[in-house]
Formats: sequence, structure tokens, C-alpha cells
Amino acid sequence: MPDPAAPHTDLTPPPTPDPDLLVDFTDVTLVRGGTTLVGPITWQVELDERWVVLGPNGAGKTSLMRMAAAETHPTSGTANLLGERLGHTDIRDLSTRIGVTSSMLAERIPDDEVVTDLVISAGYSVLGRWREQYEDVDRSQAVETLESMGAEHLADRRFGTLSEGERKRVLIARALMTDPELLLLDEPAAGLDLGGREELVARLGVLAADPDAPATVLITHHVEEIPEGFTHAMLLSQGAVVAQGLLDDVLTAENLTAAFSQTIALDRIDGRWFARRARRAGGHRRARE
Repeated sequence: MPDPAAPHTDLTPPPTPDPDLLVDFTDVTLVRGGTTLVGPITWQVELDERWVVLGPNGAGKTSLMRMAAAETHPTSGTANLLGERLGHTDIRDLSTRIGVTSSMLAERIPDDEVVTDLVISAGYSVLGRWREQYEDVDRSQAVETLESMGAEHLADRRFGTLSEGERKRVLIARALMTDPELLLLDEPAAGLDLGGREELVARLGVLAADPDAPATVLITHHVEEIPEGFTHAMLLSQGAVVAQGLLDDVLTAENLTAAFSQTIALDRIDGRWFARRARRAGGHRRARE
């Protein structure tokens, strides 16, 4: 007879990941130094979805993206990416299947890196050209990918000579170079002026409308940076989910007010969203930015 005092061991094998779910997180948390950065979160991203993740500074957006990029393993919960379970697969096998852009990546790029080489190197899972010999087909694909972001004229430029807006578009082209199944964009419009932001948002709107484009997750602080064609949203605050689901259901003044801890008014004009701090009734003081 089994010892009733012995600890119970569940020998039931975990369920097979659903291949149609590119991101499948169940009760996922990320804890560092005793502080919960994000979670518990249950979240699923399907093949044809375009997600925006919104929230204030410190909400856990980048921590969530790093788990979705297989750069960080969750502290607890179950995390499946592209049909593979984190902790039970070689993350190098996922690297070319997930396209990622972030400010941390941009900071690592040498100023003298030629744009074409930077884009091509994504297919080799390296950053910066060393002794690799690239084929003509690689160069053709790199130029085609740059063209999709309106950046083909930058192909022979050095990265250090580009404007901030040009750098953002080149980095997205690099993320698309491997035809990824999942595209993760961490605050791609950060630091751009109005013209640069609008150019980038328009390009991302075209990408979102392309049925052959990868499932996309866009992280931002600002509703004004949500391109047309995005389908779903998640609002985070202090690492917890305020709301998630279809974009039109989630993006409300009430939910934004809860996420940002101040009264927010929300407008939608010609398919784009605009938010502002609501003036208190009877007040005449200008709202702080």
C-alpha cells in the first residue's frame, strides 16, 4: 500500500500546447528581488490578432514582453510560445520565429553598421556583421523588407547617421526579416516627433492590415500610437491586468482611468484614439501634462 504520509506526485503529463496560440500564458508571474513585476496573467494571442498592451510606467509591460520574447522565463505559471513550452525547449530555436524591437536592442547597434547588413544579420541571430558572407537573395529580401517600412532608401546608410524615426523603421524591418510568426514592438514610437510618430503609425497600420503579416503585440503608453487595424488590447497597472479582450471593449475612459489612476477622457476620430486628462467639474486650472 502507498504511504499515506508520502507527498503526492502528479504524474499526469501537461497538456500539449495549442499550435494556433502563439502566446499561451496561464497564471504567469515574474518576480525579481521579492517584488512581483507582472502577474498573475492569463493571456492568449492567436495567429491573426494584433494586440496593444497599454499602461503607465512600471506597469509590467516590458517584463511581459520579455517573457513573450522568450528572453525571460516566468517565476511561476505555464508559458507556451509558438507551440513550445518555456523551460522545456531550447529558446534558440524560437529566436528567428519571434521578431523583436526595443530600445535596448537599438543601444547595442554599432554606429558604423550598414543598414542592409543590420537587417540581414537578423536571419543569422547575430547583431552586427563580422565575417559572415551574405548571399544576393539575402540582400534582395533585406531591401524588400526595408521597402515595406518605407526605408529602402536607407539601405546603404550607416545606422549612426539615421534620425530617430528612420532607426525605428529600420529596426522593425530587421524584426520582419526572418518572416516571424510573432512580432513584438516595445514602444516603437518613443522619442519620435509628431511627424515621425505619424509616419510610423501609418506604416504599422498597413502592416496590421496585411493578412500575411505576423501576429503583433505593440507596447505603448499612449493610445494615440495605436495603429488602425489592431484588434485586441490589454491594460496593465502595477503588474496586474485591468482589462483585456477586444480593443473596442477594453479601450474605454473608465478602464484607462483605472489603469492610469487619474480621470481620463477618451475620443475616437477617423479610426484613431486620443486621450487626455479630464478637467474636474467647475475647475479652471490647467491640467498637468
